[in-house]
Amino acid sequence: MTVGLLGAAGTDVWAADAAAAKPAVRSVEPGAAADAAPGDDWLRTQGNKIVDAQGDEVWLTGANWFGFNAGERVFHGLWSGNITEITKSMADRGINIVRVPVSTQLLLEWKNGQAAVPSGVNAYANPEIAGKTSLEVFDTWLALCKRYGIKVMLDVHSAEADNSGHVYPVWWKGSITSEDFYTAWEWVTARYKNDDTLVAMDVKNEPHGTASTSPRAKWDGSTDQDNFKYVCETAGKRMLAINPNLLVLCEGIEIYPKAGVSWTSTTPTDYHSTWWGGNLRGVRDHPVDLGAHNDQLVYSPHDYGPLVHLQPWFTGDWNRTTLERDVWDPNWLYLHKENKAPLLIGEWGGFLDGGPNQKWMTALRDLIVEHRIHQTFWCLNPNSGDTGGLLLGDWKTWDEEKYALLKPALWQHDGKFVSLDHEVPLGGSGTTTGVSLRDVYGDGPGDPTDTTAPTAPTGLTSPAKTSSSVTLSWTASTDNVGVSGYDVYRGGTKVNAAPVTGTTYTDTGLAASTAYSYTVRAHDAAGNVSTPSAALSVTTESAGTPSGAVKVRYKNNDSSATDNAIRPSLQVANTGASAVDLSKVSLRYYFTRDGSASVNAYCDYAAVGCAQVKLRVVPLSAPVAGADAYLEVSFAAGSLAAGRDTGDIQLRMAKSDWSNFNEANDYSRSTVTAYADAPAIPAYTGTTLAWGAPPA
Repeated sequence: MTVGLLGAAGTDVWAADAAAAKPAVRSVEPGAAADAAPGDDWLRTQGNKIVDAQGDEVWLTGANWFGFNAGERVFHGLWSGNITEITKSMADRGINIVRVPVSTQLLLEWKNGQAAVPSGVNAYANPEIAGKTSLEVFDTWLALCKRYGIKVMLDVHSAEADNSGHVYPVWWKGSITSEDFYTAWEWVTARYKNDDTLVAMDVKNEPHGTASTSPRAKWDGSTDQDNFKYVCETAGKRMLAINPNLLVLCEGIEIYPKAGVSWTSTTPTDYHSTWWGGNLRGVRDHPVDLGAHNDQLVYSPHDYGPLVHLQPWFTGDWNRTTLERDVWDPNWLYLHKENKAPLLIGEWGGFLDGGPNQKWMTALRDLIVEHRIHQTFWCLNPNSGDTGGLLLGDWKTWDEEKYALLKPALWQHDGKFVSLDHEVPLGGSGTTTGVSLRDVYGDGPGDPTDTTAPTAPTGLTSPAKTSSSVTLSWTASTDNVGVSGYDVYRGGTKVNAAPVTGTTYTDTGLAASTAYSYTVRAHDAAGNVSTPSAALSVTTESAGTPSGAVKVRYKNNDSSATDNAIRPSLQVANTGASAVDLSKVSLRYYFTRDGSASVNAYCDYAAVGCAQVKLRVVPLSAPVAGADAYLEVSFAAGSLAAGRDTGDIQLRMAKSDWSNFNEANDYSRSTVTAYADAPAIPAYTGTTLAWGAPPA
C-alpha cells in the first residue's frame, strides 16, 4: 500500500438507472450461472472509460487481498479463515475484481518450478487446499473466482518476497534485476493468457523516491533504468505481445520536477510531491505509449488519508473541494476530466475515526461515485497496520460500518451487484445479490433489437463563461449504463465533433455579449438518441471581461515589511452577469513564514461580517519562489450580485511566537495603499481557477 513516508501496508451506484433501463435481452436468468465462454470477458479502454468487447461500459470496483507478496507466499488469513468462504463473501458483497499483490521473487520461483507448500494455510480450515503449493493455491483460487464471477488483477508489489518489500522505491533489488522483473511478467502472462478471469496487470506498486533518494523512480522521456514511464512501456509491450487483451495498469511516482527543473536536482523544493504512486503529472509531458495496444492502458494512482501520513493538504479547514483542486486534479484526476485515459485508484482506505480520516475517505468515495472511477479498496485484510480491513480479526466477520462507506462505490444495477463476467452473476449460481453483464446489457447496446432510447440528461447549467466561451454542465441520464456519450446543441446545431463522454463541455469561438440557447442529448452505441434536455440560455461576457466570474483587489495596510504582522485588505468583485455563490469562492494570499513558528490568521473587519469569513494557513508541500505557505480566505455563506464586491475584508497574520516576518519578497504582497487588481492573489470558484495565477 501507500505509506506516505513509512507505514503498513447506502446509495446505490448505477442503480438509479433501473428506473428507466432498457429491457435486457437475456440468455440466462438473473442468478443462474452458465459456463463462461472462453475469452469473452476481456476488456479495453475507450477515452476515460473501460469497456467490454461489445463497447459496453463496465465499472471495476473491488478490493485488495495481500499475502502472496509477503514471506508467507500465500493469502494472509488462511491460517484461520476458509478460502472458499472468504471469496464467496467478497462476491456476495459486490467485490467484482480483486487486486492480488505478489513479488517478482515469487513469480520467478513459480516459473522455475520452486513453488513450496506454504506454512500459512490451516489445513483443517482449508481442506480444499491442504498440501497444495502456493501456485496450486493460486490456481484453485482463480477457479473459485471464475465460479463466483470475480475478476482478478495481479500487482508486483515488491521485488523480494518480503513483508516490508513495498517500501523499496524501485522494481529491482539485490539479485533481482530489471530483466528478471520483465521475465516474471512475461511468464505469468503466458501461463494465464487463455484465462479471462485474470484480466489486468498492475506493473509495479508505488514506485517512489525523493529528490535526494538513490535509487529513486523518475518519469521522463529517457530509457534510463529508473524511468518508470519507460518501465511501464517495456513491461506493457512485452505482456501485450503475449496477450493483447490484458489491461495494463501504470501507477504514478512520488515527485515530479517543476517547470524548468531537471531530474538532476537534489533540492526538495524543485519538485511537486505527493503519495507514493500518486504522482501522474508526468503523463501530461510524457504519456505512456503502448503502441498499437494503447487502448489497454489504465493509469492507477494511490491515495490515502491523514492517519497514514499528515500531508500538508490536511492542514486547516480542508474539504473535498480543496483536495480535488490542490491534490487530485493536478496529480491524476485531470486524466479523467480531460478524457485522456481511464483511472483505477489501486489503493485507498483506512480506519473510520469519526474525524479527519473518515472525512477524507468519504470525500474520495464521493469523487469515485460521481465520476465512476475504477477502484480497488485497501484492503480485505484486518492485519493492515495503518488502515485495518473490511474483515475483522476472525477473517470472517465484516466491518459493517466500513463496508457501508464503501458500498456506494461498488457497481450495482437494479439493487444487485454487477459481475464483470458476461455469463456468471457476481456470487455465482443461485445468488440473490448479483447479476452478470448479460443481465445488465442483454446482447449489448449494439444489438439491433435494442431500440430503447436513453433518458434525457437533466440539470443543464453554465458554471463558467467568458466573452468567447461557455462551459456547460449537466446531470447524467438516469439509465447511464447504456449511455456511450452526449451531444451538445447550440440552437439546432450540434457543436461537439466527438461524443462527450463526461458531463461537461466548453463551447468556444463565440461572440461577446451574445445570448445562446443550449440543449444536450444522450445516445448509446446502438444509435438510440434521447430527447433534448431542457434548454438553457447563456449570454457571453462583454469583450475584455476577465476569464473568471470573480477578481481580487488588494491594498497593503502595513508599510513595514519586517514587523511581526502581515496586514492585507482584500475585496472580491463579481465580474460576471449573474450572482456568485460566495460559499464556492476562495482566495489565496501567498507568503513566506520566515521561520518554524506556526502562523495564525485573524479577521479584524469585514463588510460582510467576520463571522462569514473563514481563514486557514496552509503550508506548501514544497516552497516556491516567494512562498512556503498561503492564507486561504473563503466564505461560510452569502451571494454576491453581478457587478458588486464584498467591500473591505481587513486581515492580519502573526506568528505564535510574535517574531518578525520579512515580507519583501512575498509573492502576493505589493506596496499599494489603495485598492488595485491583484493577479498575485488567485481566486477559485469551486475547483476552477477564476482569477490570477499561483506561484510556479
